Amino acid sequence: MDPETRRQLVQQYRDGVQAVLDALDGITDAELDARPGPGQWTAREIVHHLADSEMTSAIRLRLLVAGDRPAIVGYDQDAFARRLFYDRPIDASLLAFRAARETTAELLDRLSEDDWRRSGTHSEIGPYSVTLWLEIYAEHAVKHAGQIRRARASART
Repeated sequence: MDPETRRQLVQQYRDGVQAVLDALDGITDAELDARPGPGQWTAREIVHHLADSEMTSAIRLRLLVAGDRPAIVGYDQDAFARRLFYDRPIDASLLAFRAARETTAELLDRLSEDDWRRSGTHSEIGPYSVTLWLEIYAEHAVKHAGQIRRARASART
């Protein structure tokens, strides 16, 4: 990946927090808990997923940078949603999401070219590099911000 593309993806990663906060701005309890369709998550569940995912992704990046070809373990996001009380208030999860992103973005700014080439093996997808990590997580929060907007809209129909 060329440095300009990488810079753009790091900025998109940073902007993900604001995209989610904008999507949640002024949300009502009814909108927070509206389920847009069978098997689809509510905005509340998405926020908790973002917190869990970002904490997990923050550790994954640290393992990739600090370890020697680490094993990166996948997890069942639907089991997390079912078992980790995703019906609870969202404030702490928003803080965890934001903190994980901010501390990780600080690391991304300091990675050397050698760091960007580091890799390990993901239990579900195989070879897993720092660059692949960035490609996945740069768009993750932005995609979920759109999902939050759609969930909110379903409360109004």
